[in-house]
Amino acid sequence: MAEPPKHLRRLDRTFSRSPVYFVTTTAAGRKPVLNSAQMQAIFEEVWKNGASLYGWSVGPYVIMPDHVHFFCRAGRDEAVTLGAFVGKWKEWTSKFAHRRLGNVTPLWQQEFFDHLLRSEESMREKVAYVMQNPVRAGLTDTPENWTFRGNPGNWGIRDGCL
Repeated sequence: MAEPPKHLRRLDRTFSRSPVYFVTTTAAGRKPVLNSAQMQAIFEEVWKNGASLYGWSVGPYVIMPDHVHFFCRAGRDEAVTLGAFVGKWKEWTSKFAHRRLGNVTPLWQQEFFDHLLRSEESMREKVAYVMQNPVRAGLTDTPENWTFRGNPGNWGIRDGCL
C-alpha cells in the first residue's frame, strides 16, 4: 500500500478514541462581564452538568473579561455534537447569569471558534498558550495568579500541563 501524501500523514496522529477540542467563545459586544467569581461558578456548574446531560467533559479553561477558552471532549458514544454542547452551555450560562446576577441577555455572541487537537503535544502547547493569555493581556503577572482559570475535569493536568 502506498504511503499517503505528506500533507495527510498527520491525520493518523489524532487522539484515538476521544478527540479534544479547543473552544473559544466571546461575550456579546465583547463586553467585559465574564471574569468574576460568580460567573466562574456558573460556568463550572454548567460544565459539570454538561458531562451527565450531554456527554462532554471540560478540562483546562481560562476566563478572560470578554471571552472564554476551554478544552473539551466527548465522554461517551452517545454524546451530542460539539455544536449542541457548546450551544447548551452558552444557553444555560446565559440563563443563570440573568437569573442569579441580573446580567443583560444575550450574554454571548452567536458563533464560537473550535479547533481539533490532534495530539497530546498539540494539547500541551495550546494549554500553555491559553494559560498565558491573562499575562499577555496585562491582567496578571503570572498564570498562577489569575483566579479565573481551572481544570474542572480529571484529565491528569496540573497547572495547565499534562
